[in-house]
Amino acid sequence: MTDLEILAERAGRELEDAPALEILDWAARTFGPRFCVTSSMEDAVVAHLASRAVPGVDVLFLDTGYHFPETIGTRDAVAAVMDVNVLTLTPRHSVAEQDAEHGPRLHDRDPDLCCALRKVEPLTAGLAAYDAWATGLRRDESPTRADTPVVGWDARRGKVKVSPIARWTRDDVDAYVAEHGVLTNPLLMDGYASVGCAPCTHRVAEGEDSRAGRWAGRAKTECGLHG
Repeated sequence: MTDLEILAERAGRELEDAPALEILDWAARTFGPRFCVTSSMEDAVVAHLASRAVPGVDVLFLDTGYHFPETIGTRDAVAAVMDVNVLTLTPRHSVAEQDAEHGPRLHDRDPDLCCALRKVEPLTAGLAAYDAWATGLRRDESPTRADTPVVGWDARRGKVKVSPIARWTRDDVDAYVAEHGVLTNPLLMDGYASVGCAPCTHRVAEGEDSRAGRWAGRAKTECGLHG
């Protein structure tokens, strides 16, 4: 095991019951400028929390070329009003170039490949400058996320992965948003429980899993960023 991996596993145990802000304070002290936050701009809760621990923290956003206008608008608003440094990551190929190479609507025919090209590859490249990254993963979102540690080891990328709100519920998120006036994607008020790329995201019915609207009708529930 590497020193970073040992550090991650120890911190995951020691910080399991710590408040989200304390977890982010630990990350800020431990990694300094080699710590960043990633955000899908579904909401800006983790970015807001991180800005309190690390004013001016880098916030990485993946612009896949398939986002809803509301998502891009949320990104721009976060960059304008919060004490963070939003960095937009893009795939190596535009949508048109991908269509030319793989055929149109790859997301319908091979969504795993589309996610790999437009999300996984650019994020891996974007994280090269960092030792640790924070996500907004929560255990209550889906069965695949139920074991998310507050601090863990991203073996594929060789990074420490921080999930400060892993223990939060949807109600906890809503309460934080209300208390601090945190920006959220307008689509969350329009029947979307989880917001991803427009072609692969749908509204959910009341009582459905929050991830049910992602790749609806398929066994796929994750884009590959966290698996």
